Amino acid sequence: MIVIGAGAAGSTAAFHIANAGNNVTLLEKNENGLIKPCGGGMAAAVQQWFPFDLKPVVDEVINRVDFSWCLRDQVIAELPGSSPFWIVRREKLDKFLTDNAVKAGAELISPFCVETLHKSGEDWVVGSKEGKHLKSRAVIIANGSDSPWPKAFGLGPKNQHHAFTTSVRLEGRGNLPKGTTRFEFGLVHHGFAWAFPLSKGVNIGIGTFIGQHASDSEAVLEQLLPSLGFSAKEGIRQEALLRVWNGHHRLNGDGIIAIGDAASLCDPFLAEGIRPALLSGYEAACSINNWLTGDNKDLNSYSKNMKEKWGDSMAWGRRISQAFYRFPKVGYQLGIKRPTAPQRIAQILSGEMGYGDIATRVIKRLLFQRS
Repeated sequence: MIVIGAGAAGSTAAFHIANAGNNVTLLEKNENGLIKPCGGGMAAAVQQWFPFDLKPVVDEVINRVDFSWCLRDQVIAELPGSSPFWIVRREKLDKFLTDNAVKAGAELISPFCVETLHKSGEDWVVGSKEGKHLKSRAVIIANGSDSPWPKAFGLGPKNQHHAFTTSVRLEGRGNLPKGTTRFEFGLVHHGFAWAFPLSKGVNIGIGTFIGQHASDSEAVLEQLLPSLGFSAKEGIRQEALLRVWNGHHRLNGDGIIAIGDAASLCDPFLAEGIRPALLSGYEAACSINNWLTGDNKDLNSYSKNMKEKWGDSMAWGRRISQAFYRFPKVGYQLGIKRPTAPQRIAQILSGEMGYGDIATRVIKRLLFQRS
């Protein structure tokens, strides 16, 4: 097997394929250690997909979520019991998962920048810029939102929907309390901003979910950063175009699978990307392992399972996103300030609840109040 991309999704798939005793080669174009434009929020429920402990890469365990509207009108949600939400540095998480995949028997080739991909007889052939060619019975596409391969092979949505994001990595904690994340609404047109604590630092992000252009991130940061105890010009800034979920679509073909951001699995409302990356990596590996043993005649179980375990909830999440971000002030009043709302968001982030559990009530409330 060949996995293109050694990020969270690809490394997860490679680990589970190797751990089942199958040969797998993991291709990665970048060297380790690159800072990735990712907030790093991760539901603790992802532990269920791994036989090894993920705690070594957890920077902070979250027990409180703060919401605000234009830096005021604060709502605080305490997370009960053991917190369902972790914060990680993506570069650290990806390396940890890659190392475990290699320990399980996966071969890592890095750097390897894939330039060509095609089917030749029963095999898939992967070619690099340097002219190297590898063959495999199956290939997993896991090289992120910039990947050209899903569209080339008819995987995922034909009409992609994107979130425009700006990420800022800051040294020091500012005034963000330990164990607390912050979600800011109102400053970002058709989106929101977030602040996630790291060990000795903070990840700040801005996401726009409707429209073709990102919000004026610098204007937002000039207000947001000082409210968190930082200078308006501090931090390492990165911009990214993130593929988000945009309908039920086939995610596999004849010996080929798309996972993670390459499969457009990111949550269209809260921009959660790590959980679907890990889930899809796990499900892809299960489907391939069963195919190799002859238990499955094809890889269709992967698309089916991802629809049931992720897509059905995201279909409702997309509807909520479209209503909430078009009428954000109404959304904040009716969706965040209601007594049960913060806890519901925490349960969705934790994986305890899906958007379908709340969608009908939320959408009716937003649209009725707006009309």
